[in-house]
Amino acid sequence: MKKLKIKTGDTVKVITGDHKGAEGKVMSVNLEKNKAIVEGVNLVSKHEKPSAKNPQGGIVKKEALIHISNLSLVDAKTGETTRVGFEERDGKKVRFSKKSNEVI
Repeated sequence: MKKLKIKTGDTVKVITGDHKGAEGKVMSVNLEKNKAIVEGVNLVSKHEKPSAKNPQGGIVKKEALIHISNLSLVDAKTGETTRVGFEERDGKKVRFSKKSNEVI
């Protein structure tokens, strides 16, 4: 199984592409495609048929997938983007921020 450095619930910043500079929370991660859905980033217009959930139907704005390589984790302590490392602390494999050396 592939291990990614970004997980659901992390705060990330878009570092390149059309939405450069935008920040948001990761809502879901797709391991097969190496992509994630970030709240409020990469919004697309989608036409939806009327249904029980949406009786009116019409055009709906939704978040689309964005590639993991275009995202950088935001360090909670400093508020800046940081790289992620893995190491063993107290017998457990943990993610840590390379800038502040804090466990994420």
